[in-house]
Amino acid sequence: MTRAVCPGSYDPATNGHLDIIGRAAKLFDEVVVAVLINKNKKTLFSVEERTEMLREVTAQWPNVRVDSWHGLLVDYCLENDIQAIVKGLRAVSDYDYELQMAQMNHQLTGVETLFMPTNPVYSFLASSLVKDVATYGGDVSTLLPPSILARLTQRLAERR
Repeated sequence: MTRAVCPGSYDPATNGHLDIIGRAAKLFDEVVVAVLINKNKKTLFSVEERTEMLREVTAQWPNVRVDSWHGLLVDYCLENDIQAIVKGLRAVSDYDYELQMAQMNHQLTGVETLFMPTNPVYSFLASSLVKDVATYGGDVSTLLPPSILARLTQRLAERR
């Protein structure tokens, strides 16, 4: 069985994330969407909330499961018999950073990283940008699944 992981903070998951996850689901027997646990990173949603939202929006793919991790991603891969890391690339700047990480991961454990170019429709999309725009009342409805948009709108209203 071939397994891949799509790691990220997913705070919140966007249509760009789902595009990469869905495309990876066509290529692998199982795809694990791994939500980053980073106590030093300030997030809008808890790990549990992000995991719950991702389970809801990835339910359309029966070979996708959602999990969380803390520590080195390659250790998670080894513990879960995952052969590849799938990363979406929006621009050359993403490639520069992700290439170094991929080379380090391969050096550490031999786990491969596969780069998938983002659909041009989502090439500008980042969770942080979505949160910023939504915070100031901008329309982000075409950038997020409806259920995540509802939760983002609610969370931002709670913080006002």
